[in-house]
Amino acid sequence: MKKIVNDQEYSFAPNANLKNANLKNANLTHVDLSGANLHHANLNHSFLFEADLSGADLSKSDLTHSRLNDANLSGADLHESKLKNALLKRAKMQNANLRGADLRDADLVGANLSNANLSGVVLGKADLSKALLIGADLSGVDLRLARLSGADLSGVKTDEHTKLPRGINLD
Repeated sequence: MKKIVNDQEYSFAPNANLKNANLKNANLTHVDLSGANLHHANLNHSFLFEADLSGADLSKSDLTHSRLNDANLSGADLHESKLKNALLKRAKMQNANLRGADLRDADLVGANLSNANLSGVVLGKADLSKALLIGADLSGVDLRLARLSGADLSGVKTDEHTKLPRGINLD
């Protein structure tokens, strides 16, 4: 599928090469970009509802204020990406690499982050209520301001730099 975004024509398909693409404010609802290269892409304020981004390279991309509710990001590489204020409700993010990503104030209610690499992630006041974090790597993560009501933290990996909210004990 070809589409014009910000006066530039792009091809949206599995395994597409969209490295450094300017997709700011794009409506990519239901698009299949599985395995696509979106390294360092600008997806700021984009609509990616129910998009398939499984296995995609979104490393160092800007997804600030993007809407990714019900998107499939399983196995995606999002290391060092910007997801501040992103909507990720019920997103499928199993086995995703989010190492060092900025998730401040992101809405991850009901997201599946099982076995995801969240080491060094900045969460701030992210909402992880009812999220599945089973087996996720939370090394070096400060969870003190995050909302974790009903989140499943079974088997998460932590280290001496992980900071947990009062009242939460993983032992």
